[in-house]
Amino acid sequence: MADAAINLAEKLAQFDEHWAPRSVAQLNDYDIMVVKVRGEFVWHAHPDTDDFFLVLKGRLTIRLRDGEVSLGPGELFVVPRGVEHQPVAAEECHLLLIEPTGTPNTGEATTAAPRRTL
Repeated sequence: MADAAINLAEKLAQFDEHWAPRSVAQLNDYDIMVVKVRGEFVWHAHPDTDDFFLVLKGRLTIRLRDGEVSLGPGELFVVPRGVEHQPVAAEECHLLLIEPTGTPNTGEATTAAPRRTL
């Protein structure tokens, strides 16, 4: 059992890769993750789960087939399950993600980034 606070900025300082989420905690059967992003991610959907994005630093645009949502620090958006979307960040952006454990970040296990734990 963890007995110390988790400092998200310290966890984010431990890696430089983009689009490679790192699990920092678990809540029931969910991973709490941090990730650095920059550029365009692939268009994808998650057929079995919603997709939660909370911006910690920077700006993120989530493109949807019928529009887009722009987020800044402290703002979050939940993409409903099955909705195709593409996260985009012109500059490096830091995010907090919450997903059921084992959810592939691309929606497909064969193309997903491997999960890592900090």
